[in-house]
Amino acid sequence: MALDEATRPLSLALTDEHEMLLTAVRDFARREIAPVAARYDESGEFPLDTVRKMGAMGLMGIEMPEEYGGAGMDTLAHVLTMIEIAKADASHSTILSVNNSLYCNGILWFGSEAQKREWIKPVASGEAIGAYSLTEPMSGSDAGNMASRAVLNDAGSHYIINGRKSWVTSAPFADRIVLFTMTADPPRSPHGDGGKTKGKITAFLIDTSQPGFSRGKTEPKLGIRASATSEIIFDDYACPVENVLGGVGQGFKIAMAVLDAGRIGIAAQALGIAEAAYEAALEYARERQAFGAPIGSYQMIQQKIADMKTRIEAGRALIYQAIITKERAMAIGGRYTTEASMAKLFCSEAAAYITDEALQIHGGMGYSKEMPLERYYRDARITRIYEGTSEIQRMVIARNELGLR
Repeated sequence: MALDEATRPLSLALTDEHEMLLTAVRDFARREIAPVAARYDESGEFPLDTVRKMGAMGLMGIEMPEEYGGAGMDTLAHVLTMIEIAKADASHSTILSVNNSLYCNGILWFGSEAQKREWIKPVASGEAIGAYSLTEPMSGSDAGNMASRAVLNDAGSHYIINGRKSWVTSAPFADRIVLFTMTADPPRSPHGDGGKTKGKITAFLIDTSQPGFSRGKTEPKLGIRASATSEIIFDDYACPVENVLGGVGQGFKIAMAVLDAGRIGIAAQALGIAEAAYEAALEYARERQAFGAPIGSYQMIQQKIADMKTRIEAGRALIYQAIITKERAMAIGGRYTTEASMAKLFCSEAAAYITDEALQIHGGMGYSKEMPLERYYRDARITRIYEGTSEIQRMVIARNELGLR
């Protein structure tokens, strides 16, 4: 485990504040998001109106201190919010997750006071959209194999950034981006250099309104279609040295720390999708008649219901364990990588299983776009890929348990 304390019995209780938040978010998701989810999925349009409303509720920076425009709540609040928003629409929860976990957290943990006030506040309040850019066309799971580059100018005042990043969630609408790029010569081999360049990756705070920044093609995705995703291109983009986040060469450390938190958020997203599919299957199994009885009265359907429910509650327990371990790590130092990876791995694979079984219970109706099951099925698939594939999660867990670095 990441911390000795993590081996002790774990518990997590909702406070009155959590209960109030849960009620408010659930009501908002059902009233404002669920009715428009299918339309946004069909069109691929970015749901800017409801995103702004989430910002007005404090959800776009739920863990950020109030002085930086956030709600000043904790990781459990973020997880509860992610689950409820994902149950209504996974695309909205993706936008929410990137804003909170990947963009705001990195600046809060590694930024200067001036950076926190300038770069967190507009995004946490929902006035601006944040994004996180690590992946490149030839650099996905191997984050150290980057071709993009930032070079300090002769005056020492700006880094000149050139390169192309890919699969940047919210990029078509992002006002601010946390960018990870090389501040040293990129590896010559297409297979990288065995991780030696990781210490030469630097994080930069990017204002997308400045010259030298442009957006490439928007990806036509299978699922989470309303969470716009595109390439971003840097062509002699001049980034002031004061926009370096956490120090030159600290980018890989920052990226990995942020991903630990992000994986808890994606686990929550996967759980929300799974719960939505399960609840739809449960209702259908009670109402659908076959051979003179509700299909839920048949043993094969009951087996599916039992397995689905068990996976949901097991996933919830892993998420709660990751939350507690994270809170301890943030308080006393240490990592919670293993716990976050286990939660993300299990919940994403549970979501795939549960959406598939829920669609099977619905039969032909589940395959139709007239019902939301096929959307849940498509949306669940990405949770096994982004913020670290299932294969990467297994590698991370195993290496940590074996003491390998």
